[in-house]
Amino acid sequence: MKKPLWRWRSNPLRRRVDVVEAWVVLAVWALVVVGGTVAGLVAAGAADEVLAHQREEREPVRAVLLVDVPTSTSGIGTESERTPATVAWTASDGSRRTGRTLVDTGTKAGSPVVVWQDRQGRLVTRPPSAGAAAVEAGVLGAAAGCALAGAVFGAGAVVRWRLEQQRLGLWDREWTTVGPRWGHKTG
Repeated sequence: MKKPLWRWRSNPLRRRVDVVEAWVVLAVWALVVVGGTVAGLVAAGAADEVLAHQREEREPVRAVLLVDVPTSTSGIGTESERTPATVAWTASDGSRRTGRTLVDTGTKAGSPVVVWQDRQGRLVTRPPSAGAAAVEAGVLGAAAGCALAGAVFGAGAVVRWRLEQQRLGLWDREWTTVGPRWGHKTG
């Protein structure tokens, strides 16, 4: 019958390094499970907050394309190809602005395009939708949890390796003492 907490129970062969190793294993697994979960939740929450702030701060505005955009810049001619071009728009404060943004290829000068600006009227990328932001926050949270778990697991492995080296040193010293007594003496 297997006894619970066998590494901590009294045993004449148990060494101090065995007990330390048992506690290290327990601490590593607790940190991997609890710490990884907390790190993942915190990272996901922070990412979701940043992405929600982007959705709140950025707004679409109508702009006018100032130059013709060639049909295809790569020669492949895909429908969804986009290329940088200069556009003009009116910022929230009423000032006229120009800047470069990605537009569909084959668009003619004077065509209306939708661009995104921040509160200062600078061109920015389109913010992710709520669904895309949730997925991105989830991926970032999972990555943060896995990163912390990997770091803790790696540190635990290093500590266990050092304990194993210490255990081997103890065995070597004891064998040096006891080994000659067990040997056969020829004479």
